[in-house]
Amino acid sequence: MTDSQPLLPTTDLNQPEAAVAWLRTTVAVRERAAELLARARRGESAFFTIGDETRLDDAAREVAQVTQARYAWRPIPYHSRWRHFEAGGVDRAAELDHLLGEHATPREKAKARIDLAVVSVLLDAGAGADWAYHESASDQRFARSEGLGVASFHAFKAGLFSSDPERPLQADAAGLRALVADRLAQAFQVRSDNPLVGLDGRITLLRRLGEVLAEQPAVFGTEVQRPGGLFDMLIAPEGVAVPPTATVQVHDILTLLLDSLSAIWPSANYLHRHPTALPGPGEPPLALGDCWAHSGVGGEGRTHGWVPFHKLSQWLTYSLIEPFEWAGVKVEGLDALTALPEYRNGGLLLDTAVIVPRDAALLERSWQVGDEFIVEWRALTVALLDELAPIVRRHVGRSAEEMPLACILEGGTWAAGRAVAQRLRHGLPPLRIESDGTVF
Repeated sequence: MTDSQPLLPTTDLNQPEAAVAWLRTTVAVRERAAELLARARRGESAFFTIGDETRLDDAAREVAQVTQARYAWRPIPYHSRWRHFEAGGVDRAAELDHLLGEHATPREKAKARIDLAVVSVLLDAGAGADWAYHESASDQRFARSEGLGVASFHAFKAGLFSSDPERPLQADAAGLRALVADRLAQAFQVRSDNPLVGLDGRITLLRRLGEVLAEQPAVFGTEVQRPGGLFDMLIAPEGVAVPPTATVQVHDILTLLLDSLSAIWPSANYLHRHPTALPGPGEPPLALGDCWAHSGVGGEGRTHGWVPFHKLSQWLTYSLIEPFEWAGVKVEGLDALTALPEYRNGGLLLDTAVIVPRDAALLERSWQVGDEFIVEWRALTVALLDELAPIVRRHVGRSAEEMPLACILEGGTWAAGRAVAQRLRHGLPPLRIESDGTVF
């Protein structure tokens, strides 16, 4: 846990609202991850053992080598969707600025950038090994996360997510609710010979985003509801210019995302307001999102047995840091966020034998997102990357201020995970998860 962790409310975790609020904090993510790591180190895990300190150092050296090869002594940027918008050496952020025009205010630019980042991140779950996007302007072909980033950028630029033909450079409630699969498939060049994993799940997610935006005009705008309304909610609620001393805690961005967008996640993971009964009239269950049950964790009250991650919401928060900073807002407490438990970060730890399956056959089968094997692997990833971070900094000679976790991920663990996977399996991750496009 870092000094930048959010303060926790002193509430009764037997109350479902309080339990959900706690499970939406990165304190909860780290606490439950650490609990499962300690359990594995005691030899109590049915799935994994943990390599000794030399294995963790080997992984840190791998990350340090990749980081130095990519950035040498240059500043390391944040792990963010904006890196994918730079794929192929094209500065698409500058292209968006040009399209917005020189008269656009910092606030207007921030809202457009947030609109783009939100829809792009929600479209960012694994693409599969057989899909790619061809960008005609650069005549380059992009696969996986870069391909999804570039494809979503061009879809945004073309107004796919806007209901107003006069204002294509926005995503709004009406435009998102009207989105149809054929149009998204066309924008992403999906064909029988270029299949995209989880297309229907992505459409569902964006439509739900539109519905949630429309239901919360106080957060997303009274006239036109846009994801960019988050900026006004946190920085300029009256629509005035950005104050020159504006600051925001990164965990406040995450909390607002989780509180306002929880209904978009299709997961069946939720808490009833009444522990022993179905919800009454007007009392829908409380959605937990990317939060999963594991029999090996305890916890107080209604949080017992739950392991939260909020991977896409945290990925989105990482991707909103720059739009806030570019608008002149100081974003503080970056290390409150955790590592992202997904294929590349978690794959690195498997491939470097920091995390070791008790039976190699466990890596040969296909898993569901909610299986305890996957939940535990993701938790171990979060906890171990917190331990890896200071070792990486030591190897590259940078301080925690120079290299927060957001930069270690970018430098970093994600790139090293991809590089090792490329050496070992032509880029394929070390395990298989059946994905609907909303978590992986």
